[in-house]
Amino acid sequence: MPGSSPDLSLPSLRTLTGADVLKHIEGNRPECVDVVRRGYLTHASGDSSNPHSAFLRFPHRPKSRIISLPAYLGGEFEVAGIKWIASFPDNPVTRGIPRASATLVLNDTETGYPFVCMESSIVSATRTAASAVLGAEALSGGRSAARIGVVGTGLIAGHVWKFLRDLDWKVGGFRLYDQDRAHAERFGRTLAEQGAEDVAVVDDVRDAFTDCDLVVLTTVAGEPHIHDPALLAHAPVVLHLSLRDLQPDMVLAAQNITDDVDHAVRENTSLHLAEQRIGNRDFIDGTIAGVLNGEVSIDPARPVIFAPFGLGVLDLAVGKWVHDRAVAGGDGHDIPDFFGEAVR
Repeated sequence: MPGSSPDLSLPSLRTLTGADVLKHIEGNRPECVDVVRRGYLTHASGDSSNPHSAFLRFPHRPKSRIISLPAYLGGEFEVAGIKWIASFPDNPVTRGIPRASATLVLNDTETGYPFVCMESSIVSATRTAASAVLGAEALSGGRSAARIGVVGTGLIAGHVWKFLRDLDWKVGGFRLYDQDRAHAERFGRTLAEQGAEDVAVVDDVRDAFTDCDLVVLTTVAGEPHIHDPALLAHAPVVLHLSLRDLQPDMVLAAQNITDDVDHAVRENTSLHLAEQRIGNRDFIDGTIAGVLNGEVSIDPARPVIFAPFGLGVLDLAVGKWVHDRAVAGGDGHDIPDFFGEAVR
């Protein structure tokens, strides 16, 4: 009120561990997919800011990187923040720990103060898998597949499977390929134990395409290793989540959908290589938001490749959703004096 003293109290900061985050994702994946859908549509409406991610690389570790993804997402979300995600591919072999680690910080858009810092490798994998399954349904027209091929059977493939399972997809079978056959066999056992039917490990990546109407690419490939456009002759839906597996001829043989063209056509993705090949982006048919809101139509007689770059706004959408659930459930650790004295 006029003449009253300003409120000098500073906000607290909540921390959420990986266990806190996972608690609110498990059992709630259908709701999470809808959060991602709404995040995509909010971004497409222009009520967002999603600068290009920045890649921190190391001269002595050329395979490793840390990426920063700042973003703002308005509408029902009204949140800003940044994901800081590291990818060190040697970790599993040399240290016995996962390749990726991440934190997500969310900021209040009125004061700018952060209000939560959460473990975010789970948020990142979750929004990736949720967007993949959302895209699969939108591009195929339903929640069924006669057979799904999976190339790369690591963490992301596991999260995609959990979304397929929890959204009650009807799947007739799986064909699994990984450069390390033991990884594929282990993943196959997990699928079978959780009720998947007709699960087979294949020794040739081409067999993960043959007779598969949905193909999921979740490798750590840095350059194209799949070259034959004939693999797309039966018009599958391909979820190109790892972005760099497909040689340009395959990209140019398909309908191409991404999440944000300016973000996806860079950093030597397969889309970027295709643009360099022909000198334009005319081969990109639109965005997944355009498919969701009916602005982009898909020809079911032709193959379609969905290659989402992975937008920071989706991390915000899923992170804010998890935070709100955690606060309502009393989860996490609140640090009331994190920012120190009110007057500095």
